Amino acid sequence: MAKSICEVLGIKYPVIQGGMAWISDAVMAAAVSNAGGAGIISCGGRTTEYVRDEIRKCRELTDKPFGVNVMLMAPNKDEIVEVICQEKPAFVTLGAGNPVPYVEPLHEAGIKVIPVVPNVKLAKRLQDNNADAIVVEGMEAGGHIGVLTTMALMTQVIPEVEIPVVMAGGIADGRGIAAALLMGAAGVQIGTRFLIAEECPVHENMKQKLIEAVDTDTIVTGQTIKSAVRGVKNKFSTEYQALEFSGKADKETLLKMATGTNKLAAVDGDVENGMVQAGQSLTPLKKIEPMAVIMENLMAEARATLAGAAEIKI
Repeated sequence: MAKSICEVLGIKYPVIQGGMAWISDAVMAAAVSNAGGAGIISCGGRTTEYVRDEIRKCRELTDKPFGVNVMLMAPNKDEIVEVICQEKPAFVTLGAGNPVPYVEPLHEAGIKVIPVVPNVKLAKRLQDNNADAIVVEGMEAGGHIGVLTTMALMTQVIPEVEIPVVMAGGIADGRGIAAALLMGAAGVQIGTRFLIAEECPVHENMKQKLIEAVDTDTIVTGQTIKSAVRGVKNKFSTEYQALEFSGKADKETLLKMATGTNKLAAVDGDVENGMVQAGQSLTPLKKIEPMAVIMENLMAEARATLAGAAEIKI
């Protein structure tokens, strides 16, 4: 089995924080790292100046490893990568594009590279191009999603590569962490569960929306235009999906309708007209707590689950 992501990054617990646009800032990243995981600063929609300032701020808040997430669809991605190479966080995750050209420059800067991949083919390609690890994310995740489930990806990707595989998508409690580890994962990436941490900067309205949500409350928009995004049902998402499947709107109209809705919910707190991006595992989100408490509870449940698994007879 590939080594743990703890060994790769020098962290206490095998947990990476998801890089969520307009949400994952220095304070949140430092809180995750100080709690034993690996925090991530998101660059989605941000300027190079913001990225530089947040990396420096995070370094003041923690002496533990943390990373930066780069969205490769961003028009200023190359400038952001240049800033990252100068500031040298411990690692970078990359998604929504081709990560291969960025592996060598980041390695030359002494930064570990952990691309986000959706299938076996790309996982093998990144292994061949010297990625330090990969994140493999199932469609149960919040935000932009692929077409395969987390279980299907674990079943098919993990046996095919030798580099560490970090699983993501619908993992929100210690049982999910234990399941991934038992399947051979090197660790997990968690996003939605951390949205209700005290240190998470997302608007309080969105935190309450997530706490009130039930297991059937997520919805996927943009499926017909190959831009699928998972979030919580509300006025915007249900009206968008209805228009999308009515056949009365073209791709350009639908993309324009969705633009800015993530920020509207996460930053401005409009949880009816904004897109409340979140994964399917909602019921574990019960109350706002410090990140350290959330992490320790996750680890305690994971340990108990793993201990129980050793007693199962087949």
